Amino acid sequence: MRPVLSHFRQLHSLGPANNDQVSALRVAISVAVPSLLLLLGGRPDLITYAVFGALTGMYGRNEPHQLRLRHQLQAALVLLSGVAVGVFLSVNHLHSWWLVGVEAILAGVGSVYSDRVRLKPNGPFFGILALGACASVPTAVPWYVALLIAAASAGFSLFVGFGGWIRGRAWDPGATRNAVRLQGRFRQRAVVHAARYTAAVGAAGAVGVLTGSGHPHWAMAAAAVPLAGADLPSSVHRGIHRIIGTLLGLVIVAVVLLPGPWALLPHFPGAEAAVLAVLVIVFQFTTELFMARHYGLAMVSFTPVILLMTQLAAPADPYVLITERGVETAVGAVTGILVVVFIRSRRSPPPAPSASSAGLQ
Repeated sequence: MRPVLSHFRQLHSLGPANNDQVSALRVAISVAVPSLLLLLGGRPDLITYAVFGALTGMYGRNEPHQLRLRHQLQAALVLLSGVAVGVFLSVNHLHSWWLVGVEAILAGVGSVYSDRVRLKPNGPFFGILALGACASVPTAVPWYVALLIAAASAGFSLFVGFGGWIRGRAWDPGATRNAVRLQGRFRQRAVVHAARYTAAVGAAGAVGVLTGSGHPHWAMAAAAVPLAGADLPSSVHRGIHRIIGTLLGLVIVAVVLLPGPWALLPHFPGAEAAVLAVLVIVFQFTTELFMARHYGLAMVSFTPVILLMTQLAAPADPYVLITERGVETAVGAVTGILVVVFIRSRRSPPPAPSASSAGLQ
């Protein structure tokens, strides 16, 4: 009984604060500047590419400046690769099973890469999320313009992340951020982890396609969430947080998008796109504020970010949008949990950090 109560308490416990406001502000600025520039330029439909580039700022949140820069460059490679592949699929009208197959394979490849360079947040989640989102909306500009927007946004995030050094010129000459050598047991674990990602993402996407969902990439992204857990209990917790947090976030989306006396957008006639863009920025700030402390609370904010961006890029029936988001998230999260349960690896200790990087895990 005690283990059950312990797991239940962990589901709603809030982790300790760790300079979260500063990290959240960095990410919000990284998202806000390119998004507002696109809004002023009359192209709110392109904000999706800017936001995925700006998510570079989520990585290396508490590392010394030179390590954060390296970490964010590694993360930018994952995010921009996801955007590039997604835009390629969109431009060539490769959807449905093409999207499932390509995203499942790249989830496995991204898993090996993220394990090797020790990305934090763990895994290739944001890369495959960018891939699916960009593949699922029409590319309204030449492909290279979409990539340039994402790359410029990522570059601005790097500048924001390094801005503290420009102000204080603080530098830790002994700090290092070494990649893990995937040999022996670590190699075996990386291969099993990659197989989990491929199986979970592929299975969730297949369910989405077979059931006729218009957004199977949401199920694929949700399936990747439990795989970032350090063990089975944490994987289950992340899956549950994903489902509950998404459902609560959908209530916020309903208030914004659905017609009714509670509706927000009718109060801003002619400025709907501006309102949605500002809300994306605000909710990205609150997402990062809780990302390291409580994944479920972070998802309450991140759900509106994704759906409002989708509505800006390719407006759809909000009832369908909200329903499919809820269903696909549940399908994906459950699929990810099942894959963690059935595809196991022999436990081995994590790589020992060097003396100079011991405090950076």
